[in-house]
Amino acid sequence: MGPTGIPAQHAGSAVADASVWDLGAAVLLVEDDSGDALLVEEMLADSELDPTLSWCKTLAEARRFLRASTTPVCVLLDLHLPDVHGLDAVRQLVESAPDAAVVVLTGLAEAETGLSAVAHGAQDYLVKDRIDPEALGRAVRYALQRKNAERVASAIRTSQLIAQENARLERALLPIPLLHDDGFAVAARYEAGRAHGLLSGDFYDVVQTSDGAVHAVIGDVSGHGAAEAALGVCLRVAWRTAVLTGVSQLEKIGLLEEILVAERSDPHVFATVTALVFPPERDRVRVVRAGHPGMLLRRGTEVGWVEPEAGMALGLLPGTGRWAITELELFPDSELVLFTDGLFEGRTGPRSRLGEEGLLEMAARHGSLEPRAFVDTLVAEATESASPYGGLADDVAVLHLGWRPES
Repeated sequence: MGPTGIPAQHAGSAVADASVWDLGAAVLLVEDDSGDALLVEEMLADSELDPTLSWCKTLAEARRFLRASTTPVCVLLDLHLPDVHGLDAVRQLVESAPDAAVVVLTGLAEAETGLSAVAHGAQDYLVKDRIDPEALGRAVRYALQRKNAERVASAIRTSQLIAQENARLERALLPIPLLHDDGFAVAARYEAGRAHGLLSGDFYDVVQTSDGAVHAVIGDVSGHGAAEAALGVCLRVAWRTAVLTGVSQLEKIGLLEEILVAERSDPHVFATVTALVFPPERDRVRVVRAGHPGMLLRRGTEVGWVEPEAGMALGLLPGTGRWAITELELFPDSELVLFTDGLFEGRTGPRSRLGEEGLLEMAARHGSLEPRAFVDTLVAEATESASPYGGLADDVAVLHLGWRPES
């Protein structure tokens, strides 16, 4: 059968590179000389391959064919065509069909041109006067596999670059406490539960205003995906903006709910929040809770559990939430530890979790530790206790807050 788009005949029993041929790989001959085209068809028929052979006489025809093709294609490209000549043929073909494998066909005196063609993006070259069925079949097979390997490597590089850029972006969005002096101490730990992510739906922030008061927030957006992580960042930034513009404590909670409802991708998404204000007098703290867990109160080496009055989580019944401010007395050595529920919801047995009581017992054993060590130990022991049962599956944020002793 002539070279007019009809399958070349199978002449061998070998099946070459099933991973490519199973996808329906084809061979496209771009050659204006009918004699050379017939020779190539006969050699393909005598090779170990069984491809679909198509024939185009110009580069323009070839480009139209490749635009319509949905399977891997190896192009056997002559460099002397009616509409293009020399290495321009390779350059134009590679630019218009970057996924096609290219084997250049040259004359005996054009070996150097063949090498240049490879440098311009072709996968291989063959000298027409030295082609035999075995060499042609091997060149086609290897060209397709090289092109496939190039695509895979390019995809991996692109994925790595995207991952690096995402990591830089996420690191830039992580909170940095805004404090005017070293009179207030903050120790924080943040662990995103989602794979390959630095951010999660958990969020926290600490801001000191010009009057010396320290404002802090910790929250947890339901869910574990990228959308929840983005929403957590949105809420944190909104809270910081509200603090710096002087919005009152209760108004900030209402504002966060409005933003959550406006920005969430699913009407079932909600968030729990605890917001605190440490007045500069250092003798008390004002707490607002919206569905969030309680907190640990450290005084010296003693650790207790505190449950300020709680209102509804944000977004459950928008516009109906009622939140109250609870004032807690602080002594000179008092410190508060806030956290999201991922810290204590890990499984410690087939039917048991660490829970709030287990977390308090754990914390009480380490009441003598400094803030950073205390936070790290809580996370480490909670992780270890859950490790036989899949580890901590949720995001974790821990925030240790307190005034430093006055000198």
